[in-house]
Amino acid sequence: MIVQGRLSLGDTIAIIDIGSNSVRLVVYEMLARAPAQVFNEKEMAGLGRHVATTGRLSEDAMRRALEALQRFRILCEAMQVGTLRVIATAAAREAANGPEFLARAQQAMGQPIELISGDREAYLSGLGVISGFAEPHGVAGDLGGGSLELVPIDGDRVGEGVSLPIGGLALMDRSKGSLRAAEKIVREQLANHPQIAAMRGKDFFAVGGTWRALATLHQHQSGYPLSVMHGYTVPAPDVADFARLVERADASVLGAIESVSSARRPLLAYGAVVLDQLIKRGRPRAVVISASGVREGLLHEMLPESERRVDPLLRGAHDYNQLRARDPRHALDLIAWVDGLVESVGLPEEPGRRRMQDAACLLSDIGWRAHPDYRGEQSLNVIAHAAFSGVDHPGRAFLALTVFHRYAGAKSPSLTAEGLRRLLTPRQLERVQLLAGAFRVAYLLSAGMSGLLPRTTLACSGNRLVLTLSRELNALSSDRVSGRLKQLAKLLGREHEIRLG
Repeated sequence: MIVQGRLSLGDTIAIIDIGSNSVRLVVYEMLARAPAQVFNEKEMAGLGRHVATTGRLSEDAMRRALEALQRFRILCEAMQVGTLRVIATAAAREAANGPEFLARAQQAMGQPIELISGDREAYLSGLGVISGFAEPHGVAGDLGGGSLELVPIDGDRVGEGVSLPIGGLALMDRSKGSLRAAEKIVREQLANHPQIAAMRGKDFFAVGGTWRALATLHQHQSGYPLSVMHGYTVPAPDVADFARLVERADASVLGAIESVSSARRPLLAYGAVVLDQLIKRGRPRAVVISASGVREGLLHEMLPESERRVDPLLRGAHDYNQLRARDPRHALDLIAWVDGLVESVGLPEEPGRRRMQDAACLLSDIGWRAHPDYRGEQSLNVIAHAAFSGVDHPGRAFLALTVFHRYAGAKSPSLTAEGLRRLLTPRQLERVQLLAGAFRVAYLLSAGMSGLLPRTTLACSGNRLVLTLSRELNALSSDRVSGRLKQLAKLLGREHEIRLG
């Protein structure tokens, strides 16, 4: 089915996750390496609220969960979802009346529900982190309402995981609302697990809504220039200090607390207790927030092996190019054209340089529908906040600033751009200006259409930056082209020249 504004490469796929705190529906555009979310909705049913002490799911929580499932079924039918997976986690597997609830839930959904074990939940969480990052190394920790899953990850490999009964709701329940008692419970539960030792000196990938909420508050407290959660990275000692602040403070007085749902606020201090103890015992290098978890791990598991190996950033950038560029084929011309220039400049090679350069080319024309005065600012905001995976925050800033300057020029003022520049090194900022300057020449020559750039070259020769046009394209030489070429040459410390065929 072809839907306006969507890629039509496969059926939509939906996952409903019946968790201890929330019941969530996420509909994805299709099964792919970097799937776009079409719809995302949740109900904070609180199934696991009293399971730790009573051993049972409450009638009110089950009612709210079942009503959400009935609503989600109607929405999936309206969206003509091709594949629907429904999974249930800690609360349903731990409660004595969990089987009764699952039977009612299956009736509400009209299909089987997969009750996943703690080990499998840990595995899927690790796989979800792998799907969302480029070569992650460390330990993934998924904090839900009922349990905490810890699992080592190394590139594309998931190690042996463990599931511990210290999710936010379970911890609040077992401690009877005492943070001091909760801390003791967490210390006891975290003792002698190899997954803790595996994080030493590496990254701890924090999965789960409570930790994302804590990260939102930390961003606000530190004046961070980007509000994206996925990939937000903070040195572990700084996170530990902030976690202890949250443990001591009244959550209602914390800055940006209104951005956290009222149902999740009581869990913040318990999430902070768990995070603080993990850092004390594991001593990771940094805490990295992951928006990818069990659901994305389930999708990744369904992919063929060849698709798993695709670069998620380049796949996401390719999809944006396909949906938004005037001529998507032009980006392929631009990739080769810019690569020739960069090779001739002779800059020091940097890890990941080529993939970031290619991604910038793929995203370079996504803002053309905006008013000319605002194309730069709009592109910057779209790219900086896009649902990309496989890219860190400096990478987002690099891509956003490159396309911003491609439209707005080298010195156009922007408060948003100034904030993002804080995330980049001087050398990265030089690369931004080089690529943006090359894009500004390329789009004057080609109008964003394929077929023209391959009949031209732009390269450094000695102390000159030379643009060469084939004979039939001599008329493309103009004062505007010469002016932009001169700006780029000045940036490179060279003279400029246009050679006609």
